[in-house]
Amino acid sequence: MSKPSSGASSSSARSGSSAAKPRAKARKQTKPRIPEIPGSARIIAIANQKGGVGKSTTAVSLGAALAEVGYRVLVVDLDPQGNASTGMGIRHEHREVTSYDVIVGEAPITDAIVHSPVPGLHAVPSTIDLAGAEIELVSQFSREGRLKRALEAVGEGLYDFIFLDCPPSLGLITVNALAAAEELIVPIQCEYYALEGLGQLLRNVSLVQQNINADLRLTGIVMTMFDPRTKLSEQVVAEVQRYFEDLVYDAIIPRTVRLSEAPGYGVPITVYDPKSKGAECYRQLAREVALRPPPDAPMAPFDELPEIVVPSMTSEPLPGGPIRDEALEDELPSVHEIVELEHLPEPGPEPEPADEIWEGGEADEESRVRPATTADAPGQLPERRVVVIDENLDSGRTSEALSRGEAGEAAPEQEEAPTAAIGATLRDEDDGQRRRWRLFRKGGE
Repeated sequence: MSKPSSGASSSSARSGSSAAKPRAKARKQTKPRIPEIPGSARIIAIANQKGGVGKSTTAVSLGAALAEVGYRVLVVDLDPQGNASTGMGIRHEHREVTSYDVIVGEAPITDAIVHSPVPGLHAVPSTIDLAGAEIELVSQFSREGRLKRALEAVGEGLYDFIFLDCPPSLGLITVNALAAAEELIVPIQCEYYALEGLGQLLRNVSLVQQNINADLRLTGIVMTMFDPRTKLSEQVVAEVQRYFEDLVYDAIIPRTVRLSEAPGYGVPITVYDPKSKGAECYRQLAREVALRPPPDAPMAPFDELPEIVVPSMTSEPLPGGPIRDEALEDELPSVHEIVELEHLPEPGPEPEPADEIWEGGEADEESRVRPATTADAPGQLPERRVVVIDENLDSGRTSEALSRGEAGEAAPEQEEAPTAAIGATLRDEDDGQRRRWRLFRKGGE
């Protein structure tokens, strides 16, 4: 099995917290060099076909952290939901020219750039119109390279970093981003489901590398939404670090309330709460991204992918049903519920139709639940008693005796009323009572 290489191998046993501390301390002493005049921009796609892993939050927060130290950053929102645009405080009425117009309408990208509240951080906003681009681009010529051609106008001398916030899919918009980018950053949520779609994403990246963009490199993997209270988060981080080695950034983004609140105020986390844990982690990630150059060699093919081994359950799920624990079922006796109706009215002549009140519709033999005359008190139903009979023990042993712990004694009320006697009593009822009994057993249908 081939694995990606990006420098010296790291230890497979390092954990998320212990691995980040020594490296973060060393890199705090190194300050990224910011050129006075921007040269060629580093175009980085932030992609993962799984939704809710922190792509938009990473694009906005990472761009804001880099702009905070002096870099010139452009965030291109390629998600029809427009979350990155909202996170930078760009209102919908200010999104006149969007990424849809740039990709589908081939409008100049300089007309779509909007300033954000953070100095040095600009954006190309997105709207729901971009959702139709997948269909409109199908019949277009050279549809995979439209975004790449549009970025040529701002790729030299204007920005240091251009981040492409990809949608949660592997469609034409994501292919456009991978074709235009030189580097790829993959956010991975610290949960089990986040690893299931990673294989398909990396296989698609390999296809884009082989057929469209041979310069595409996997620069790094960001672990997001880390919850130190769960063992699963630590297992996911350890397994991804073991497999991808130094491609995994040391900065691990925690799951915090402040990161969730910041988009509601239209500012990045570095502005909303500069001293929060999330802001500090994204500043650390910004230093790593600025100091880590893209790999020289293309991404190696992935034959196998990391897999989290969850401890096996003692009970196995049944097809189409809930989980059964056979060991527990062996200890419990099988029971039947026999319902004995008490205090039923004595059989008598049927009331006149004018005096009948039917519950649930017309007075039909199949659909009526219970006839209630005007003389009955409203809301009252026949009293019923539930008797639980154990098949594995004597028929006269009831649930009441079981609850008292009387293993060999039968309840007094059941000494002369075994299962057969109760069944005979029910069969001797009149037609109306037996009909109500059948409807009761069927759930009143």
